[in-house]
Amino acid sequence: MLTFTEIKRSFLVSVWFMFLTFPIMVIRVNTIENVVIWRWKNMLFVGAGSFVLSFVWRFLMRRKEVGSKDAEAGGTSKSIFQRFMEEKRLYYPALGAISVIVVLFPLVFSMYQVNIMISGLTYVMLGLGLNIVIGLAGLLDLGYVAFYAVGAYAYALLNYHFGVSFWIALPIGAGLAALFGIILGFPVLRLRGDYLAIVTLGFGEIIRLILENWNEFSFGPSGIANIPRPAIPGIEFTLHQNTIFIYYLVVLLVVFTIFVVNRLQDSRIGRAWIALREDEVACQAMGIDKTKTKLTAFALGATWAGMAGVVFAGKTTFINPASFTIWESVMILCIVVLGGMGSILGVVVGAGFLILIPEYFRAFSEYRMLAFGAALILMMVFRPGGIVSGMRKTYQFEGIENGEASDKKA
Repeated sequence: MLTFTEIKRSFLVSVWFMFLTFPIMVIRVNTIENVVIWRWKNMLFVGAGSFVLSFVWRFLMRRKEVGSKDAEAGGTSKSIFQRFMEEKRLYYPALGAISVIVVLFPLVFSMYQVNIMISGLTYVMLGLGLNIVIGLAGLLDLGYVAFYAVGAYAYALLNYHFGVSFWIALPIGAGLAALFGIILGFPVLRLRGDYLAIVTLGFGEIIRLILENWNEFSFGPSGIANIPRPAIPGIEFTLHQNTIFIYYLVVLLVVFTIFVVNRLQDSRIGRAWIALREDEVACQAMGIDKTKTKLTAFALGATWAGMAGVVFAGKTTFINPASFTIWESVMILCIVVLGGMGSILGVVVGAGFLILIPEYFRAFSEYRMLAFGAALILMMVFRPGGIVSGMRKTYQFEGIENGEASDKKA
């Protein structure tokens, strides 16, 4: 509710911001003509903007406090997406409509739009793979892009030296990435938190530096070109037809990834990951093999990165180490954190926000990082669980009552 005290505080904030930004936003000195230009209109914009933002900030903070009190009283704070998914009358028709849109998308839109969507779906695969490691198992991995590079270079090198096709390289790339995930997992079994993040970050950089400097193996910074695109044997595709084919292929891989990750999440190993994330000591005390659980998380999470790397190499037909920098790992991590750790739908929504929206708002590319940082700050303050936070599942054992038990014994 609007109160005079809140209006007064927001007004004082706007005055303070106008005072702080006055020398920068209002005064402009023309050194050529030795003239001072007074831009009073900018002060008006700063004052109005800071007043509105301050008022909105106070309103959101008050709503957060009310939501926290409701949660302590036994209520639940659900996002719009979670409420929508619980409404089966709306969820299933919407799912059908989205499926129709996905199928008809490359037939309606241009090849440029289809390429953007392929990139977005590839990052969905990467986000779902990292979601296993971070969202479910709680292992902070900042070198995830290394497994992405392993898959891409596996296809490129196998095709260059042995003529291996895309379809054979796809499982090989996934298997090699899983193997590297196990190799990374062994040294970090006893690490957690910041130390784990530093070691995985170093692992990712080691892989990139090896690819960049080992010219005899990876062709160094020059990269590998003329990588064959995915195709059906015996059928010749034009560039446009091949792009559509890759789109449908990536859609099938994303659906397969969602199905497998969802089944893993509800399985015995998935519950072990969640127990490991919540309390590692209690998890081990309950008899869960901590070593096996961690290695499984690293291996399965890396598997999807390897598959995405093979698809990336086939789509671009050229790869080099510059495509697998630390910023790729940061982007994938932000997709998981912004969308919601442990939530499959959250990863999909996060990839849409961070990959698709910037492509469609290239006119504001100069302010992309500013908007990106502001969105992360607001998310961490008002919704730390992400846009679609993972719902905690409860399991209830319905035992037999004493009377029924005695009747059955009799």
